[in-house]
Amino acid sequence: MSSFEVIHSLIQEKAEAEARLRLIPYDGSPEIKENQSGKYLYIRKRIGSRLTSTYVDVYSDDLYQLLLRNSKESRELKKTIRRLTKRLAELGYTSNELPPDVLLNLDFARANMKTSIYDQAILEGVSTTFPQTEDILENGTVNGMTATDVQKILNLKHAWEFILDEDVIQADSDYYLLCYIAKLINEGFYSDGGRIRCVPVTIGGCSYIPPIPIESVVKERIHEVLCSDTDAIDKAISLCLYSMKTQIFIDGNKRASVIFANHYMISKGLGLLTIPEKEVSEFKGLLIDYYDSGNADNICYFLKTKCWKRID
Repeated sequence: MSSFEVIHSLIQEKAEAEARLRLIPYDGSPEIKENQSGKYLYIRKRIGSRLTSTYVDVYSDDLYQLLLRNSKESRELKKTIRRLTKRLAELGYTSNELPPDVLLNLDFARANMKTSIYDQAILEGVSTTFPQTEDILENGTVNGMTATDVQKILNLKHAWEFILDEDVIQADSDYYLLCYIAKLINEGFYSDGGRIRCVPVTIGGCSYIPPIPIESVVKERIHEVLCSDTDAIDKAISLCLYSMKTQIFIDGNKRASVIFANHYMISKGLGLLTIPEKEVSEFKGLLIDYYDSGNADNICYFLKTKCWKRID
């Protein structure tokens, strides 16, 4: 493995650890306080030179054990992040300061993340409402939904958290990044969800049968798109559509492709590319037409005019 590939792998590992750390609801050491009315749980955490104590809830054994597990996981993740940061420094990697437009785009993407995930869930056929999606993203569970659908939404959150890391947004939008996004998307469903597909698949509703993808060809095609003499928005759309049509992975191709395209969009300060709930039906029809005909004009126009969410 080349030094570039090692650095790329370490950045991805560090970003995933940082994303998982941000997902821990209670980051700190649990403490029990007791008074005449009962026992209560707090989280003790040092911020700078100040020790803070934040109320959590009335004491219960289950909640206390959860807080202990969160505290242990948080310590392990922080230790991992320190180790990876040290290793990256040893390899000569330094994180560059992001341009103002990219920082603004990161904030824009974070502010719109719940909506983006909801729209992607609807595109995938997940039976959810926005309040249910919001509840899953904030609490990890919700009543009235299957475990599979909940897992899909949580996986989308993990993938979005990953690409919104400031180190990851500086990485190239390449084949390796796409594979890692697919791995997060398929987590809990396939052990090799980020590995290139090696079995035949079919796509419902169309006659197009995607051939078995060849890794070298996929890498070359992504490189060609990125190096093409076209506008950045057209490159993002091409990356998205190529990844969808090629069906690079065993599952989750639409989800991974949209997030992959958004990594490129955000890195260029372009805004976001999302398929709103009200446009899903038309998009699916245009996507089938693109699969069958190979002509991307109509769906490119649709994505550019109805799915490009600009910052200004």
